[in-house]
Amino acid sequence: VMERANGSTSSGFLLLGFSDRPQLETPLFVVILMGYVLSCLGNGTIILLSLRDPRLHTPMYCFLSNLSFMDLCLTTCTVPQTLANLKGRDKTITYGGCVTQLLIALGLGGVECVLLSVMAYDRYAAVCRPLHYLTIMHPQLCLRLVLTAWLTGFGNSVLQTALTMTLPLCGRNQVDHFFCEVPVMLKLACADTSFNEAELFAVSVFFLVVPLSLILVSYGHITRAVLKIKSARGRRKAFGTCGSHLMVVVIFFGTLISMYLQPPSSYSQDVNKSIALFYTLVTPLLNPLIYTLRNKEVKGALRRLVRGTTGSRGS
Repeated sequence: VMERANGSTSSGFLLLGFSDRPQLETPLFVVILMGYVLSCLGNGTIILLSLRDPRLHTPMYCFLSNLSFMDLCLTTCTVPQTLANLKGRDKTITYGGCVTQLLIALGLGGVECVLLSVMAYDRYAAVCRPLHYLTIMHPQLCLRLVLTAWLTGFGNSVLQTALTMTLPLCGRNQVDHFFCEVPVMLKLACADTSFNEAELFAVSVFFLVVPLSLILVSYGHITRAVLKIKSARGRRKAFGTCGSHLMVVVIFFGTLISMYLQPPSSYSQDVNKSIALFYTLVTPLLNPLIYTLRNKEVKGALRRLVRGTTGSRGS
């Protein structure tokens, strides 16, 4: 079906990326490469510590390690292709590569939306119901919540990818972006996309507005609980932590909402590319910094890992 629907399947797609601004390609290459390396190091460290240190075998770090793994996969799905396009002459991607990239990136984005709301609920239970926390967030529930996030994200991705990539393209193969994404592919279609746009809007509300609302409600309850803390230092520390978490949430959901909750026909491609860079590179870089690497438990686990490694080498 896909072969018949697309006239460009044999030659693939040409990712235009930032080719209209060649003066930006080298600076962008350096910045994106540095961000990618730092993101891999940060998220890889969180995954390693969560697996190796028994003290981090808690619900919160179970969710955080999943978030880090998801961010690692998301950046690896999009950034290497972007770097190759910025410095290489060949800016093409095969039809199968485009489908795979669309499927994985969209699925991981959905997973992160659900996972961030699950993490907000976990923090609500820890702060507002501390005596019942371990009863509420028992291992079976944590496993079910993580599986729900992954299955929901990729279930939606399979549907969206199928609906998008079966649209007729009439030989059009120039994608004005640096990776394959639903709104961009809809603009490429040479058929009526009203149904696709309406369906994408409805799904975006489910994955963006609903989780964001749950997160804000959770942090509203957390803020009310924090205000009851008598210690001014304790309040400042709690507000600092909540504020940094909310900053990541606002950046991630804000960029996605600005892209997916408007009709593709109204997109500015330059703005679209900037937004995509934010949620595929900046957010995965910020997540380990904000959520974990500032945390005393993680710093302690990192010191123990370093001491264990140097000690084993010394012996």
